[in-house]
Amino acid sequence: MHSALARLEDWPEGTARGISGGRRYLVAKTRYARGRAVKLVAWQQGGGDYISLNLYHLESGPVLRPCEMPLNKVIAFLADLRAP
Repeated sequence: MHSALARLEDWPEGTARGISGGRRYLVAKTRYARGRAVKLVAWQQGGGDYISLNLYHLESGPVLRPCEMPLNKVIAFLADLRAP
């Protein structure tokens, strides 16, 4: 999971195109709560896949929360996410 969190942190804020699992996505990343939280949403281009997650930076460490999808799907998406 460490590599997935690192990829999320390195991904640029705003909206950008990305590739994960051989699929193209439009990826939107927003920081909020004075940088202590990250929201990422990705829509597959030309397909029906959708990724949505929040990352919270707590005193006890980072907490990754997928939005209505399995954690392993989110981790796999982030681990493979790259610019086209």
